[in-house]
Amino acid sequence: MSIEYDVFKRSIPDYKKLIKYGFNKGKDYYLYEVKFLDSFNAIITISKNGDVSGKVIDLEIDEEYTNFRTDMTGEFVSNVRDNYIEILKDIKDNCFDTNYYIFDQSNRISKYIKDKYNIDSEFLWEKSPGCGVFRNKKNNKWFGIIMNVDLSKLDNKSGEVEIINLKLDSEKIKILLKKNGFYKAYHMNKNDWISILLNDTLTDDEIISLVDESYNNIDEAVEWIVPANPKFYDVINAFNDTDETIWKQSSNINVGDIVYLYVAAPYSKIMFKCITTEVNIPYNYNDKNLTIKHVMKIKLLERMDNKNYTFDYLNSIGIKAIRGPRKISRVISNKLL
Repeated sequence: MSIEYDVFKRSIPDYKKLIKYGFNKGKDYYLYEVKFLDSFNAIITISKNGDVSGKVIDLEIDEEYTNFRTDMTGEFVSNVRDNYIEILKDIKDNCFDTNYYIFDQSNRISKYIKDKYNIDSEFLWEKSPGCGVFRNKKNNKWFGIIMNVDLSKLDNKSGEVEIINLKLDSEKIKILLKKNGFYKAYHMNKNDWISILLNDTLTDDEIISLVDESYNNIDEAVEWIVPANPKFYDVINAFNDTDETIWKQSSNINVGDIVYLYVAAPYSKIMFKCITTEVNIPYNYNDKNLTIKHVMKIKLLERMDNKNYTFDYLNSIGIKAIRGPRKISRVISNKLL
């Protein structure tokens, strides 16, 4: 991909701002020129469709300079490249609005979810800025994830694409996988989730119907109480410097499930409410007290140490023992709000 694509791929131009910035309007494009480093001229062109292209002219020889687009290193080439990128970023900051996603269909589906369910994309990972999560407000469970991936992750082809992961009936998934545009779920449970291309292979209406189905499929939360022994792990301070950590996984907990951490004696109460963000991560640990083969990532939603969710209280609402991870019913969950 080009330097221009990388800078502007999640942006949409505001043409009035382009004119104010100094762009000149042509028949079907906007053009901007600026001199930099004394001997170079950057020429930026933005089409009526919002596509950005550019070139750099070496003024001393009046020819296009392209070395900065290669893998060449060195102080001079790097200086030209860095200054050119700064010009592009300044144009982006002053003349472009942010799109959540790269592809038009991704943004249309995101807008549908916002309009119907009043749910915005949540971007949880700094290293994956194009990965947006949609979660049901009733229970915090995920029902959709739009991701920016290379097609080689799904198929024997390559190229940048966006997909949406949805949770559907396992029998329906088997049928859909026989059709174009559908793939086994990327980074999700492949029995319950499916990946769908967002490049207009399918119509918006086809995808929207599946979005609604996924939303309804997770309308009831799956919630767990998971024990934590402070003798073996400093769970009390686990979230002091971060809101996400790994945790032993020994049950069929899925991404988007709610996890209440019950801290054993001397605390003997629920102290943290978390949501799982990744599951089934291979992990090899063994000592006389603990064996771990898989872990999950959990993200802190709420500190609950100021609430009186002691073992005696849990016992009074029907939880008689907490020896390992256990699902809790909606009735019990409502008493932990």
